[in-house]
Amino acid sequence: MLEIKTYPLGPIQTNCYFVGNDKGEYLIVDPGEEGQKIRTELEKLQGKPLAILLTHAHFDHIGAVEDIRRTYQIPVYIHEAEKDWLMEPALNGSSRYPGLPLVRNEKADYFLEEGEMKIGPFRFEVRHTPGHSPGSVSFIFHDAQIAVVGDTLFKQSIGRTDLPGGDTQLLLHSIHEKLLSLDDEVIIYPGHGLPTTPGEEKDQNPFLNGF
Repeated sequence: MLEIKTYPLGPIQTNCYFVGNDKGEYLIVDPGEEGQKIRTELEKLQGKPLAILLTHAHFDHIGAVEDIRRTYQIPVYIHEAEKDWLMEPALNGSSRYPGLPLVRNEKADYFLEEGEMKIGPFRFEVRHTPGHSPGSVSFIFHDAQIAVVGDTLFKQSIGRTDLPGGDTQLLLHSIHEKLLSLDDEVIIYPGHGLPTTPGEEKDQNPFLNGF
């Protein structure tokens, strides 16, 4: 049985997720900042991280990647469309905000492709959900009825599209085809804020009228 733990991190309170099993193994999704806090929480859980999964490479989702990768010697996965964003502050957005540190990581170890995927005992589906950014992806854990969707869809809102590579119509298409097509009861875990479900967003999200 999978469990998911949420840790809002950094100045924008980006949700970092630990997706774990009953053996204490975890996938770390979007370690955006506060590497020390992530390590402390893993120690509390006596957890063994197996990999870092990135929904996309905006700075607030990747700020602690190197800390966690080097500490635990685990691989980093990202969509190939944003392979350079990990390393370039001008692409990941960290150079846009004076006073915040520039985020520069090493290259990803593996590229994510749409379809079924297995890491250790974890089986899940990768869905390419561009629009907020070109390489945005969502991770669907069908057996547990949960989806981690980054900044594609929020509770009664959608991801912003005014950043480089953003595309509103593409985002709406991704949401409709890749997320609202899930069972209405699937729990959607966004990059910021509270969880939601496809059923709730179909009924209550003002940005999705007409879909």
